[in-house]
Amino acid sequence: MKNSKLAALRAAFPYTVPIFAGFWFLAMAYGIQMSTSGFSFWYPMIMSAVIYGGSLEFVAVSMLLSPFAPVQTFLMTLMIQARHLFYGISMLDKYSAVKGRKKYYLIFGMCDESFSINYAAEVPQGVDKDWFMFFVTLLNYSYWVTGATLGGLCGSLLTFNTQGLEFVMTAMFVVIFLEQWFKEKHHLSA
Repeated sequence: MKNSKLAALRAAFPYTVPIFAGFWFLAMAYGIQMSTSGFSFWYPMIMSAVIYGGSLEFVAVSMLLSPFAPVQTFLMTLMIQARHLFYGISMLDKYSAVKGRKKYYLIFGMCDESFSINYAAEVPQGVDKDWFMFFVTLLNYSYWVTGATLGGLCGSLLTFNTQGLEFVMTAMFVVIFLEQWFKEKHHLSA
């Protein structure tokens, strides 16, 4: 049993290395933004662990600094994270076969990147598919939480102006859009 888990972890890790690079950069930017907005490192650490929704977490900084508006916060959260409903629908067949508590963690930990890997990856022969998906999800989650925590810790040490840091998520989505635009002849999907 232990060897099958280790084999799944070894198989999952290479798929998550590119995610590690992106998540650490974005999560550290988020942690720094929280810190420079006056929040202790506990906030990005706990919020990244509980919310685990990168774009929502960036927006949450301004929501926390704004007057109390629960309806607006609920609607904004729903609009930003609604795409996960479609991811969940796409994964119903794959997750229905997963046994035990792993299934609940896979549901909680599904982000854009975990969805992409778990949906499309060819799990190597002899590797338990459930554990593979679990480790992809766990690794991606740990990259985000540690990056946000480090950003929160390092943010208090920064002495330069961090104005505009909140633009990092917008910039990322613009780059993704432009890459899709230039890759396609017909721009309907973009």
